[in-house]
Amino acid sequence: MADAQKKTGLNLGPKKPELELNKPGTRRFWQQPDNLWWLYMLVMLGSLWFWEGAQKVAQQQIPYSEFLQRLDKGEVKQATLGDQSISGTLTETDAKTHQPRRFITEKPQDDALAQSLAQHGVTFEVVHQTHWLVNFLLNWVLPFGALFLLWGWFSRRMGNRGLLNLGANRIHIHAETGVRVTFDDVAGAEEAKEELKEVIDFLQDPTRIQSLGGRMPKGALLVGPPGTGKTLLARAVAGESGVPFFSISGSEFIELFVGVGAARVRELFEQARQKAPCIIFIDELDAVGGARGLAPGMGGHDEREQTLNQLLAEMDGFDPSTGVVVMAATNRPEILDKALLRAGRFDRQIVVDKPDLADRTAILRLHTRGMKLGTDVDVRVVAQRTPGFVGADLANIANEAAIRAVRHGHAVVTMPDFEEAIDRVIAGPEKKHRVLNAAEKHRVAVHESGHTVVALNVPTGEPLHKVSIIPHGVAALGYTLQLPVEEKFLSTEQQFKDQLAILLGGRVAEELLLGDMSSGAQNDLEHASQIARAMVTQLGMSQKLGPLTYGRRQQLAFLGVAGEEERNFSDDTARIIDTEVRALIEEAQRRAREILSARRPAVAALAAELQEREVMDREQVERLLREQAGNASAPSAPAPSAAGSPPG
Repeated sequence: MADAQKKTGLNLGPKKPELELNKPGTRRFWQQPDNLWWLYMLVMLGSLWFWEGAQKVAQQQIPYSEFLQRLDKGEVKQATLGDQSISGTLTETDAKTHQPRRFITEKPQDDALAQSLAQHGVTFEVVHQTHWLVNFLLNWVLPFGALFLLWGWFSRRMGNRGLLNLGANRIHIHAETGVRVTFDDVAGAEEAKEELKEVIDFLQDPTRIQSLGGRMPKGALLVGPPGTGKTLLARAVAGESGVPFFSISGSEFIELFVGVGAARVRELFEQARQKAPCIIFIDELDAVGGARGLAPGMGGHDEREQTLNQLLAEMDGFDPSTGVVVMAATNRPEILDKALLRAGRFDRQIVVDKPDLADRTAILRLHTRGMKLGTDVDVRVVAQRTPGFVGADLANIANEAAIRAVRHGHAVVTMPDFEEAIDRVIAGPEKKHRVLNAAEKHRVAVHESGHTVVALNVPTGEPLHKVSIIPHGVAALGYTLQLPVEEKFLSTEQQFKDQLAILLGGRVAEELLLGDMSSGAQNDLEHASQIARAMVTQLGMSQKLGPLTYGRRQQLAFLGVAGEEERNFSDDTARIIDTEVRALIEEAQRRAREILSARRPAVAALAAELQEREVMDREQVERLLREQAGNASAPSAPAPSAAGSPPG
């Protein structure tokens, strides 16, 4: 603590004893909740033992012969016959208590005893006795022990470390002496790094900001899609600043009983104050920071809301000069409580978005720096083939490529290894044992040839990279892959229409060359319908409907998942929407038919070659189409596309 004060210039006050609630063995035996059960059991057994002894002392042990003599004399008033003993009361009274004297004697195996008792007019009863300890074990210890073990098993399955150890915090503390993660280990996300450098400057020298009358924001919220490196950035901040790093997940605050989560929040901030300056990082903040009051009356919300209230109070209450910075990460910022995002709490939001081409190239270089790469590996080409991929996906591709290289016995990781790794992630693993018959294989080849020829002849088509008829994944029997030349953030109406024509090219090729259509175009029709409906209802690309949007759809931020649509238009407008969507699909189908009808021999030749090779790259397809165009003495083809693709 003294070193931290010298380094940061903070006046943290007198040193408080550090909390050691998470360290095993720091509590005494009777202070541990799990051991209280065993102490309770020992006390109960001891009490029963002394009670049984007291009962035996109150009874006079007499021989069985004396019992028979007293029985003959009529001195036995009441008797209780057990399995192994006889107890009861005598007619004479005790001189001290003036109560009938009690007796107990061992019982022999005598069937005539009951007859004798009845003849002498003794009130007696017959009971089947078991030992008190056996009775206690069977009736109390066994059922409660079973419940105890069952409860403990469920408790551990839910993540607890003990039956009643619900309040213990599971905070992961990464000391500054451990292996540090710095910004050198995080590729891309340069804008997020610049934002976080201010946090590092404050942790290293807080007087620099305070000298100008400013203060550091109490909380920084990292927002972005899953896998973009939010947790890695938080650890890099801790590594760069050289301070302790408290890491805990939002779901670890919530427990079965109300109040446990709030206690864990208090303990977390108390431990952070002891080790200030430091960083508190809460991963998956949406698990505990969701908006309050969304579902009143449902079980479990009281615990979550109390935990959230305690978190709000702690963030609003601690002194910013103590050097505690709270960081959190979420991929669902739209459901967070507004009180978390106000000034003074998580008042700084840092967006960690999906990487662009330059960032993907840097990320791939980072993940492949320890790999033995072949001379044919071009990391930029791999980055071009993976638009929309996040850092976790790129790390997975690099790892899959290394695994494939080992599987095939390569000395280095080659470009085909990366190609297959990308295909595995995009379309699923290759189904080598799924053998298509000749007719199905020919139909798939014709279908993919239609996509390819249309893609090469529309004005805004992306450059072709590969076409394959090898089955992948669950239902993909083939695919045509295009690579963008550069990152695009906007799409024009013409680009959407060209994309519709490419999607319908496979279905039209089957109709032209084979005379009928198959179910293989189902996925193409789904994508085409989604694009056409979005053009009409969301993008204002319909002349009849004008520049308006129709239907409210809640879009979950960063997830790309559309929520339930709310209809806000009339039935007449709905009919116009359906008409416009159908018109776009029919126009795209007409364009695809015109392109393929004019190049029908080329489509047939490409399908035959593809059926033979199964996989063709861009150069092979272009060479084949040029040969077909030369053999047919075809007139000059249309101008090359905007994306640089040659005519088909």
